[in-house]
Amino acid sequence: MLISWFFFAVHLASFLSAAASVPSELYSPIVPRKLLAAYEKTPNPIQYPHLTTTNGVWQYISADAWTSGFFPATMYALEERKRMCGASKSNGLDIADWLSLGRALTSGLSALEVRNNVGHDVGFLSFPFAYELQMNPGNQTAKDGINNFAKLLAARFSPVVGCTRSWDRSAYFQVIIDNMMNLELLFSSADLTNNQTLRNIAISHADTTRKNHIRANGGTWHVINYNGTTGQVNSKVTHQGYSNDSTWTRGQSWGINGYLDMYDRTMDQTYLDTSLKLANYFLSRMPSDGIVPWDFDAPTTPSPRPADSSAATIASYGFLRLATAVPAEKDKWQNAALNTLSKIIDLAFNPSWGSVLSNGTANWPAGSMMTGTVYGDYYFVKAGTELIKQGLAHC
Repeated sequence: MLISWFFFAVHLASFLSAAASVPSELYSPIVPRKLLAAYEKTPNPIQYPHLTTTNGVWQYISADAWTSGFFPATMYALEERKRMCGASKSNGLDIADWLSLGRALTSGLSALEVRNNVGHDVGFLSFPFAYELQMNPGNQTAKDGINNFAKLLAARFSPVVGCTRSWDRSAYFQVIIDNMMNLELLFSSADLTNNQTLRNIAISHADTTRKNHIRANGGTWHVINYNGTTGQVNSKVTHQGYSNDSTWTRGQSWGINGYLDMYDRTMDQTYLDTSLKLANYFLSRMPSDGIVPWDFDAPTTPSPRPADSSAATIASYGFLRLATAVPAEKDKWQNAALNTLSKIIDLAFNPSWGSVLSNGTANWPAGSMMTGTVYGDYYFVKAGTELIKQGLAHC
């Protein structure tokens, strides 16, 4: 045991201390060209890129799906980059009016404000509305979208359980770690309406999730099955991970960012400590090749174990946020982000694909792997912009 911990410590120190350069692919004009091409293939009536085939062709789905907010949010993220860096042929941002594209795509989500089938994932649907408010704080349509989605999420809250319900597919009151990413929506609406109840729901959910989803070692369970009548935990299982006792990497990355959202909103040190615990666990389980696997406990044979490029970009974005939140550990988290991004870009940046990255694992138990993912590409763009904000990259 002592020997294994020694080799782990050596591996982790090497991963964090290695000179990490900023991958040029993050700012390649290929990226906006890919995204514009995906937009130009958008069907009418509107559908949204979701996953690619295993040879890189985008598959489009209806708006009533948990991922449909990511593509319009990516257009807004490129608009944010353009406002920081300007538009030129060298960065490829001169080829479209990204704000107009984001607005056009977001219009297809409006009907979901009243009724949808995504459950708790209205938080992801709200991403482009939140971007619009950042850029145009007086936009009433965006305010209405935030408030309407927040009402739907708040209606899923159980004071007995202390959480918002994730899925309606079971007799259990099911809560998944991903749901941490939807709490920001409640705070955004509370800011607009002065509705303290929304803030209280977010805090209750985060506290209950911290108690029941996170293992002592910092790993996470994907799904908690609660008894909806008593609030007691019935079982802790997985849906998209390798096993009930494994740590599914995308879920871990959602947790890192979700607790950072909670810290940003409340300045409660407990939430920052929780994010750090999850992030340190993530680093401690990184394989020697530095490529994020789809589940840290999935078998390594047959080789290669599938990666998840989306978990890598989401986690990297979280690492960069930690570099800002914890100045004393800035170098550690910046290096972690740069190394993680570099390794996944070396593996998965494929100019011939419709998506920015390949090698995503959307749902291994369902056989969905080796694809592009719209959410992985979104956080690829977000991480690149955050590197500029932190002075690690230049426009």
